[in-house]
Amino acid sequence: MERTDTPDQAPSWGITLMVLAVTVFTVMSAFIKAADRVPAGEAMFFRAFFTLPVIAIWLVWRGDLMTGIRTDSLRSHAVRGIAGSCAMGLGFAGLKYLPLPEVTAIRFVTPVVMLILAALLLGERLRMVRISAVTVGLVGVVIIVWPRLSAGSDSAEAFGAMIVLGSACLAALAQVFVKSMAGRESTAAIVFYFALTATVLSLVTLPFGWVWPTWPEAALLVGAGVVGGIGQILLTSSYRFAEAGVLAPFTYVSMLWSIIIGYVWFLEIPTPQMLFGAGLIIMAGVIIVYRERQLGTQKTARRKVEAKGIQ
Repeated sequence: MERTDTPDQAPSWGITLMVLAVTVFTVMSAFIKAADRVPAGEAMFFRAFFTLPVIAIWLVWRGDLMTGIRTDSLRSHAVRGIAGSCAMGLGFAGLKYLPLPEVTAIRFVTPVVMLILAALLLGERLRMVRISAVTVGLVGVVIIVWPRLSAGSDSAEAFGAMIVLGSACLAALAQVFVKSMAGRESTAAIVFYFALTATVLSLVTLPFGWVWPTWPEAALLVGAGVVGGIGQILLTSSYRFAEAGVLAPFTYVSMLWSIIIGYVWFLEIPTPQMLFGAGLIIMAGVIIVYRERQLGTQKTARRKVEAKGIQ
């Protein structure tokens, strides 16, 4: 299906789809949190398994089922899938210990950690702007988690803060792997094989205390999988209409939804300290996005100059 949007309309569509995607993902997290009696590994199974048919239906609708999941590197998908699955499992576990807005805020550190890992694993340079953004982001994380880790704090909450932070770091590692696969593997293949890998890996946790969910819990878990699949489609589709640098700042809409849903559904009230720390992390993310857009523009300009010189 050909796009009929004008260049001016396309970014608006992309932004709309991105806002819908992060909204849907926040609802998905709320579903997982509401079914907190269910172990994280079991929740991950439902989230991943019931995403697969949604993705398959989407690919069939696009007429892209076979070509969309074709891959030349199952090993790359497996490595990315392991990192992403561990990130998902830890994130779901963290929802049992911490308020939804706080979990969302800590997860915002993922782009900051991704810069560090990209420098270590991919050899990307960390210039002053990036170093400043990393520093601001890490300060924000410390502000958020410090009350949980300080003396006299609840040990369960401290554990929750650490596993959510671990989830954010592993998510950053997974994104670095995705970045290394860019240009070689389709987005559809990356999404499909991640869901498949997460489904298989979640079964490893079966001997560690899965429970038989009640009907309301089962509905929440299946809903998380379906909603997660829809969110993935919305997220993927958003990049067809606008550049990543344009869309990235709108991912922070999830903070607003987390606060609203956390208050209405779970009676969670964010502390001023958490909001301040989240603000610093968001500021760092915006700086990173702005800098990446600058570098992308400069590279494009250089390529155009080089192309003219060859002609």
